[in-house]
Amino acid sequence: METQNFKIASAKSNIDWTGRKVTGAHNGTISVKEGSLTLNDGQLTGGRFIIDTTSINILDITDPATNAQFAGHLASEDFFNSKQYPEALFVITASAPKGNGVYHIDGDLTIKDLTHPVAFDAQIDHAGDVITASGKIVIDRTKYGMKFRSGNFFKDLGDTLIYNEFELHVTITANAVAETTLA
Repeated sequence: METQNFKIASAKSNIDWTGRKVTGAHNGTISVKEGSLTLNDGQLTGGRFIIDTTSINILDITDPATNAQFAGHLASEDFFNSKQYPEALFVITASAPKGNGVYHIDGDLTIKDLTHPVAFDAQIDHAGDVITASGKIVIDRTKYGMKFRSGNFFKDLGDTLIYNEFELHVTITANAVAETTLA
């Protein structure tokens, strides 16, 4: 069995997020700090990546003051608590090929030191020394202590309600790591 390790190219990888509320949605980006993927005999068998929670960026709010206020709120204890938890971690626990480069991925996502399983489908393309991967992960924020304006925890929120689920559209590029042998 041939094992190949790939290092995630942070500059060529990103996560687009979308959060929804009764009156609309917000979207932005968050950075992939580092990570790796593993192939055995050309099949994805493992991987992990670290998400930089201090890099949250909001794309749909153009007013600088409002954008800064919202970014500060997302970094606060109401949401990611980025000062105390500057990183989130995703670890692949299982992957199963479904055909045409699509894999069903099971993994553990840790945000704010709380770990929960997530599952999603991802498109994995392997060409020589490069892997590109993309998939959409839907996350229930309340499992990670993000209860602000959640209808599960607060009543009579009306049009200030924020939906519990948010989406992460993950795009990763990883490059093969040269294997070193001991002489």
